[in-house]
Amino acid sequence: MDKSGEAYWKATLGLLTKILAVWFLVSFGAGILFVDLFNKIHLGGYPLGFWFAQQGSIYIFVALIFIYAKKMGEIDRKFDVHEE
Repeated sequence: MDKSGEAYWKATLGLLTKILAVWFLVSFGAGILFVDLFNKIHLGGYPLGFWFAQQGSIYIFVALIFIYAKKMGEIDRKFDVHEE
């Protein structure tokens, strides 16, 4: 693999690592680890920890899909491997 390919792969893995870290923190952290802390705050009549476990992590996941697609498009254009 040439230098450009290695840089592209490194940028792709860096983005994927960041996306997965956010997803982990929201789904596992907010929904399980920090649930007692978040349950002191209410959102729509429900404890925030419960909301993250049931709804919030899904909303964040869908948002992360769009963010990933946008950032991958930028990486593809940067390394000139984008589709026309």
